[in-house]
Amino acid sequence: MADESKTADFFLGTELLADPYPYFDALRAQCPVQREDHHGVYMVTGYEEALAVLNDTEHFSSCTSVTGPFPGFPVPLEGDDISEQIERHRDELPLSDQLPTFDPPMHTQHRGLLMRLITPKRLKENEDAMWALADRVLDDYLAAGSGDFIRDFAGPFTLYVIADLLGVPEDDQAEFLHALQRDPHREGPGVGNVDGEAMEHNPIEFLYEKFSAYIEDRRREPRGDVLTSMATTAFPDGTEPEVMDVVRVAANLFSAGQETTVRLLSTALRLIAERPDLQRWLREDPSRTTNFLEEVLRTESPVKGDFRLSRVPVTVGGVDLPAGTTLMVVNSAANRDPLRFEDPATFDPARSNARSHIAFGRGIHTCPGAPLARAEARVALERLFQRTTDIRIDERVHGPAQAREYEYVPTFVLRGLTALHLEFDVVEGVSR
Repeated sequence: MADESKTADFFLGTELLADPYPYFDALRAQCPVQREDHHGVYMVTGYEEALAVLNDTEHFSSCTSVTGPFPGFPVPLEGDDISEQIERHRDELPLSDQLPTFDPPMHTQHRGLLMRLITPKRLKENEDAMWALADRVLDDYLAAGSGDFIRDFAGPFTLYVIADLLGVPEDDQAEFLHALQRDPHREGPGVGNVDGEAMEHNPIEFLYEKFSAYIEDRRREPRGDVLTSMATTAFPDGTEPEVMDVVRVAANLFSAGQETTVRLLSTALRLIAERPDLQRWLREDPSRTTNFLEEVLRTESPVKGDFRLSRVPVTVGGVDLPAGTTLMVVNSAANRDPLRFEDPATFDPARSNARSHIAFGRGIHTCPGAPLARAEARVALERLFQRTTDIRIDERVHGPAQAREYEYVPTFVLRGLTALHLEFDVVEGVSR
């Protein structure tokens, strides 16, 4: 793999989709901050080095966090401090209106607004509703005896959960499901696809349209519901946000939260269905599910990584980088750094430090939906265990145990299966 770390194109090739981890290991073995040869991106694969970048908002900008080297910065970046150039041109970058691309102080205000939308009280109410939502989707999924877990359960379940959290009217939720159930072979609005193609429709535009109408309506006629709370929420400094400010944070939470949780759930179920010993161990004691999910996040991070742009000359991991350097903080690699995790390639559901992974990022851009994702995954697994006695891989689709065939989403950003066909034995008489 040492040679492949030089020849493989992580961003535009397909050879690393099924298993990128030997590539990450080879890069880390050379240096935890290593320049890849195809696009000049510095790949940060060490755990401590990743933390150093993620926690440093003074020297690194998140303006290219989603796009990285594609399509490039709008103008040549020159000088030893490019901060002014970043601010002048950041709005010309793709997805520049999304929270992950914001830097302080704008990020501070908008994240503060988001945290006012997902208060502990609202998260608790949402978690209480998850059990009924899980059963609602499982009733149809389990009745068939087999099916695609991603399309028939994980996708709808996570969408209904986030819709409930944000107060989407129940009468509108079927429209959301129809509009946002994506073709797993073509993820995201043109960013991160190895073929560089954009989707035929942009889910963000759909969400903007729907939430704009909701917020404008609730500001005109408050109803005492969750959407009214969103419409009347202020920035942390007390000022009233524009309608689009609220819409952006809601849409970002909706799209990003659903996508990553689907990947977490499908990876967890693949492991459970592939390993009868692990499945028995989890069924024996439901409290083990929590740490199991942390180990899933560590070993198969739903987001492989995101990008930073150095504002000034910096040194990371002993490597000197000029201003204007694009770095990819590779969460998937940092979570397998042997300096942090003993025997990192081994899946250990009882690993004592599993939760110290950075699958949800770290620093000011830590995923605000992390508690939601953890709760969704735990509820889904517990209800699946309560309503089945056995879960298996459907060998008619994925082949026998010694020759499994899985397909992964063709993107350098997300990590996950396009489909997961399962079979199960259902507990009779157990439903909502």
